[in-house]
Parts: sequence; structure tokens; C-alpha cells
Amino acid sequence: MLALATIGFAVNFWAWALLSPLGPRFKDDLSLSSFEQSLLVAVPVLVGSLGRVPVGALTDRYGGRVMFPLVTTATIVPVLYLGLAGHSSLAALLVGGFFLGIGGTAFAVGVPFVSAWFPPERRGLAIGVFGTGMGGTAISALTTVNLVDARGMASPFLVTAAVLATYAVLAAFLLRDAPNRSVSSEPLTRRLAATARLAVTWQTAALYALAFGGYVAFSVYLPTYLKTGYSLAQADAANRMAGFVLLAVLMRPVGGWLADLVGPTRVLEGALFVVVAAAAVQTATPSLAPVGTLAFLAMAGALGAASGATFALVALLAPADKVGSVTGVVGAAGGLGGFVPPLVMGAVHDALDSYALGLALLALVASAALAFTFTAVQRATAHRTSGTRAA
Repeated sequence: MLALATIGFAVNFWAWALLSPLGPRFKDDLSLSSFEQSLLVAVPVLVGSLGRVPVGALTDRYGGRVMFPLVTTATIVPVLYLGLAGHSSLAALLVGGFFLGIGGTAFAVGVPFVSAWFPPERRGLAIGVFGTGMGGTAISALTTVNLVDARGMASPFLVTAAVLATYAVLAAFLLRDAPNRSVSSEPLTRRLAATARLAVTWQTAALYALAFGGYVAFSVYLPTYLKTGYSLAQADAANRMAGFVLLAVLMRPVGGWLADLVGPTRVLEGALFVVVAAAAVQTATPSLAPVGTLAFLAMAGALGAASGATFALVALLAPADKVGSVTGVVGAAGGLGGFVPPLVMGAVHDALDSYALGLALLALVASAALAFTFTAVQRATAHRTSGTRAA
């Protein structure tokens, strides 16, 4: 079940990230400004993020067996639209990108689905392994531009639609919910209201907005950053972005595994410190060989580990029957965290002809998250751990 869920996450994220590698091409072909290009790649992130809130709550009620095929099938429609008709204007791309965001909601299906199959002491690693499905963005980065160059604009969208359809059929026949999963019988609105009252919801949402949001932001904006800031060719920039994504993906289960061993707060503290340092170094726009490359790889590894540790924290602190609802809100925060930075980076570059201020803001926000982890999050974890031992 873990393998099937991870594949489904990867396939949906592959679709979710289809516009990012083509951003520089659309900018040239449609004469877009930096802000318009940033908006184009950020819209699917926004919709996929906000959509996780109701999708996570629905997963608590109906389970992953129903929701995974449903989300996957719904994603096929915008993928086909973008490939066949929706790439001729900015307005058409924004409409297609809006509905492409459905693919991003698969994350809120998979976390409660996987969590129910594993005991608490193994959930950090299990959810981390599931999180490697975010490597679907790397598949998109490595294949999209090459397919367009070889076989035309429609080809990557048609290939992705076929893969989505195949997975939807397999999931409908093979997926099974855990026999002991907690099923919530509350109405959707009441369940969401109860979730909003939980402190863990907003503590983990704040951390995930930086951890996964930073990953998403760079996975969609790094090709533009490298092309504009370092004059790299589009294919070279896309390949480097794929390397960033791959390292973050590999570090996500490592973060979950370490969280099982030493606790999620310690992993978060170490990872956030690395993000602060690497972002501060990159504000000076050093040469890519080797300083810039090392700074971005350090950030990739740290953001991936922090993402895995954050959902180990969710599994530790959230009530069993509200894991999906909490995941939806936290996942939405992560996606929103990925929506804002590309817009900020584009606006900053348009105004100052430099990305330094945007990276300085990242270092500042990461510093605030580090201080928050050392204080409020550490106290909440200690309280839950002492309560569990007493019980």
C-alpha cells in the first residue's frame, strides 16, 4: 500500500509540475514579464495547496481507496486541455494551471492513508518514503522540455495523461484502506472547525510553509532563477533543478527516519539552521562552481529533511481521526509557502534587477522558524511525550 500510494503521489506531482520547466519558453513565446511568468508557475501551486484542506478532510471520511483514483482522474482533464488547446495565451495557461492544481491535492490523500497502515514508531519513516513521491516534479523537469523539443508541445501532456489514466485504474482495483483506520463521522465543516482549534495544526503548518514551501518554490522557480541570474540554457537550468529536487526527495525519508530516532524537533532545528546559512551565502550570488551549487544542494537536503520531520511531528501530535484534516491544512500551508516566493522573487528582480533581497528574506523567515521550533514546538512535543509515558 505504501508503494502504491507513493507512485500515485509521484504521478500526480508529475502532472502538477508540468508548467514549471516550460516557464522560460512561455516567457519568450508570449512576451511575458518576470511577474507574469512567476504567476503562471505559481497558480497550480496555490490551487493544489488550498484544495488539500477539503481533500484531506474527505480522506478522513472516505479513505484513500476512494480519493486517490478520484483525484488522479480529475487531473487528467486539465493536462489534456493544456496539451491540446490551452498553451496559446497567458489567460488559457492560467485557466489550465488553475485546474492542474488538483494534482497537488494528492498529498493530503496519501499522508492519512499511509499513516493508518503503520504504528506510531514507524510513521516518520513511512510518511518520509511516501514523501519521495514529490520526485514527480523531477520527472517533469527531466522529460518535459526534451519531449517538447522532440515531438511538439502536446507530447509531454499526452504522455502524462496516459500515465495518470493507468494509475487511476490500478488504484481503483488494488488500493485498500487500513482495516483499523479511524473513520471520522463528523460533517465536513464541523471537522474542519475542530481541526482549526488544534494547536498542532498551526504549529506544523508554520513549519511546513517554510520546509515544503521552500522546496516547491525552488522546484518551480529555479529554472527561471538560473536562466536569469546565471544565463544558463533552458535545458541546463531544468537539469540542475532536477538535481535539487532529487536531493530533497532523497532526504525526505531520511528526515522521517531521523525523527523516529531522535525526535522531529531536533531534526527540524538542524535542518533550519542549514537553510539559514545557505540562503545567507546565496544572497551574494556567488559563482555556481562550487559555492552556489553547494549552497543550493545544502538547502535542498535541509528542506527535504525538514519536510519529512514535520509530518513525523503531525503523526506524533495529531489525533488519529483527524490526521487527514490536519494534513490538509498543513499541506495547504506548504503549498502556499511555495506560491508566495516565486511571486516575490519575480517582483524583486523586476524592481531591483537582483535576487539578493528575496534570498535575504528566506534567511530571515528560516531564522524565525528556527526560533519557533526551539520554543513553542519543543514544549508541545515534550508535553505530548510526557503524557504518553504517563498513560
